[in-house]
Amino acid sequence: MLAQEYDLAEVRSTRHGLIVIATLFLTLGLLYGIWYSYSVFLVALIEHFGWSRSVTAGAMSVFILSHGLFGPFAGRLVEVFGPRRLMMTGSVVMAAGLLLTSQVNQWWQLYLSFGVLSALGLAACGWVPSVILTEKWFPDKVGTALGFVTAGIGVGILSIVPLTNVLIESYDWRLAFQILAALVVLLILPAACFILREPPPAQVSTGKRQGRAATAGSALSSEPSHDWTVATAVRSRSFRFAVLAFFAGGCLSQLLIMHQFAFMVDHGVAKTMGSVIVGVIGITSIPGKMIWGALSDRVGRELAFTGGMVCILFSVGALTLMGVVPGLLMPFAFAVLVGVGYSVNAPIIPAVTRDLFAGPRFPSIFGTLSMFSALGGAMGSWLGGALYDWTGGYQLMLMVAAGLTLVGPLMLWFAAPRQPETPPEP
Repeated sequence: MLAQEYDLAEVRSTRHGLIVIATLFLTLGLLYGIWYSYSVFLVALIEHFGWSRSVTAGAMSVFILSHGLFGPFAGRLVEVFGPRRLMMTGSVVMAAGLLLTSQVNQWWQLYLSFGVLSALGLAACGWVPSVILTEKWFPDKVGTALGFVTAGIGVGILSIVPLTNVLIESYDWRLAFQILAALVVLLILPAACFILREPPPAQVSTGKRQGRAATAGSALSSEPSHDWTVATAVRSRSFRFAVLAFFAGGCLSQLLIMHQFAFMVDHGVAKTMGSVIVGVIGITSIPGKMIWGALSDRVGRELAFTGGMVCILFSVGALTLMGVVPGLLMPFAFAVLVGVGYSVNAPIIPAVTRDLFAGPRFPSIFGTLSMFSALGGAMGSWLGGALYDWTGGYQLMLMVAAGLTLVGPLMLWFAAPRQPETPPEP
């Protein structure tokens, strides 16, 4: 009888875990759909205010920087208060930031309202708490689970970016920001309040032991006598190379995705068609994240990450040929390749962090490592606009992007999540 009751409780717990994963899929879709919608707002703001591309794109750099710098604090707040409270607070802060953004008239107001306030809200209710919840519910299949959860970002790109373009074209960009703010409060706040709870403690402790044994590639032969802390992690060789790998990956993704809409408009692609192409990036990233996440559990994080970067390298080639090959073949080829390629970052970054630094301080360590990925994204968003302003075109940007596709995988192989280091004494 006791065994049957235990099995029933476990089934119910697993069922709720699946509901949590599905909810995170949708919430990340909304949150990061808003993030990537800025590529559409970028053109609207330039047309409305006449700002330069580097100044306007700089708001996204500040956004990514604020989002990333909050990562370590988000990890620590999850450890202290839990992910639900953090997500509830973050949704309110992000909505307030978007509402203030709808009222801006100066570039510095855009930087403060969108670049700082909205970013801090998204950081509190988005990436870090979602990864922690996913890792706690399915620690023995963390790559696969993260692949599914982060695939929601692709759904967000597919749905929120075109919606934003329709709102801007039909009404104006101010109303678009206001509607997005309402969606955040109406969807994220109730989800965090009623659905996104943590698994029972017994399941967490059992899953940790199973997950550590199932770490991609290899596992330690015995439990270490010490756990990783933020201080010991940042001093490790693996952390330093992982920082370089994910800085390069973040910079590369934002360099291409943030500026591809303007690039295509410059090459004669209609704005409406450009938003559709952005949607194609979202569509292809959905299976991409699932495939890379599951593949990384089977063949290792390094091979999966290398495969994603190779896809991005080919996407850079497609952009290069856009002025040579007429029609929409190259724009759509770029969308498919970059959608599949950049999606490797989402499941690989948290999975690698857990491979290397599993333990009670994983949330803080993951938040810290995510910060460097975000710093790379901030650099990429600004760099694309700056290179355009300096050279009058995007050719140099494409060369930089091609180089980053080689640097990122090389650094991850040096980080070696397949052979995690033993935690030293604090």
